Amino acid sequence: MNQALRCLQLAISLTCFSAMDAALCEATQWDKYTDAARAAYKRGQYSEAESGFSSALKEAEKSGQEDTRLAVSLNNLADVYRTQGKYAQAEPLYKRALTIKEKVLGPDHPSTAKALNNLAEVYRAQGKYAEAEPLYIRALAINEKTLGPDHPDVAIDLNNLALLYENQGKYTEAEPFFKRSLAIKEKTLGPDNPSLATGINNLAAHYENQGKYADAEPLYKRSLAIKEKALGPDHPDVATALKNYAHLLRATNRTAEAEKLEARAQTIMAKTR
Repeated sequence: MNQALRCLQLAISLTCFSAMDAALCEATQWDKYTDAARAAYKRGQYSEAESGFSSALKEAEKSGQEDTRLAVSLNNLADVYRTQGKYAQAEPLYKRALTIKEKVLGPDHPSTAKALNNLAEVYRAQGKYAEAEPLYIRALAINEKTLGPDHPDVAIDLNNLALLYENQGKYTEAEPFFKRSLAIKEKTLGPDNPSLATGINNLAAHYENQGKYADAEPLYKRSLAIKEKALGPDHPDVATALKNYAHLLRATNRTAEAEKLEARAQTIMAKTR
């Protein structure tokens, strides 16, 4: 699924005048790597993002301390791996980030909830549903308590739980989570947010999986329109939206329409490799 990149940006602008300033200057170098990698990630340039986040991680490890900066670096690099389907590489990074956040921030901190969600997502993607479910439920409980029931992060938690049940064919359990997540996103993020588009797409896929094509199609169209407007016509997420809609078109015997969308998606992906 398409989740938002979460990075901790440190606002530091210093010049090294002594050895005591060195650690702070290293933080500035970490910022440079992180900011550049974040920008590449948003453009869908994952190879460049991977390189930048790897450099940021090396900077964070120089201090020898397990702090939030190190946890953020681990998480960011894991995000890039997960986005590319490199789950085996992402999993140990997410585990290490979670351990650091639980130690530094505490077990009930919203940032710890994000780390729980990220690790659960990797488990879900690999079909490790039993490992993923308790992590999702714990993250949801933390965020509802600390952030409130209508916070955007709660919407993410609900969506993730819905996907977990959807992947197991538990459609009855999944649907209320999808709908509550979408309602929160529409209320808090507005009608043109890419995160809203992801939620709409997921509900569309939920209906398509059950053969409810008439319910699914307008949702796929809306998701695609939002992503094109928010991210630009050549973003990898737009390609994903095109392929999802094309899948429904094929399922409803509209092969010619599907092929046009698939060809456009292939063109986009070729540009971003």
